[in-house]
Amino acid sequence: MSKHLSRDLDTLQKDILTLAGIVEVAVHKAMRSIIERSSILAQEVIEGDDIIDREENHIDEECLKMLALHQPVATDLRHITSAMMIVVDLERMGDLAEEIAQQGLHLIQTYEWKVPEKLQKLSDLATLLVRNSLDAFVRIDTELARLVIRMENQASLLVDELIAWVIQSMQTGGSTISPGISFFTITKALERIANHATNIAEDVIYLAEGEVVRHAGQADPLRERE
Repeated sequence: MSKHLSRDLDTLQKDILTLAGIVEVAVHKAMRSIIERSSILAQEVIEGDDIIDREENHIDEECLKMLALHQPVATDLRHITSAMMIVVDLERMGDLAEEIAQQGLHLIQTYEWKVPEKLQKLSDLATLLVRNSLDAFVRIDTELARLVIRMENQASLLVDELIAWVIQSMQTGGSTISPGISFFTITKALERIANHATNIAEDVIYLAEGEVVRHAGQADPLRERE
């Protein structure tokens, strides 16, 4: 690897971590806006989505420059292509944080509520999956990446329980319909954030081992590793 490519890859990794930090803060702030009934926090998340979009575009441009200038092969090529996939997942997480914040604004304006404990647990778990998947990327840690893939099942169980709660709440009718829809949307957004974290973990496995596990099902690659 040339020193110029090595330098550019180091910069790329720093840029991805910067974007990841912005996205993680956005998700956290979006959930705080709901818990604290803060329209100010919700609005900050919504307005901050443009920053995430600009960062994604910047990283994509840098990746394309590296591909054109350095013509990388093997691990270096996988590193760049993995980075391009990861920033797509991060940008979509930012969009989901914005969606959560918008639903928070709706709840603030229309309904008095107590945030379900399981919704907070789902938010904490989704954030942990994001953090672990990025740690796996930084360290090229396939064991941690596979742990993230396994942990996604915990998020799925919480999603099922929350959706059952939402449906039960909405069955009482009247004033519960509108907030129920918002809580359903927030739950599904958190589920998608966990899914995107899993995508990043799968990209780490591809980067380290050249094995494409995305869309191939989780059981086979995990079983092969064991």
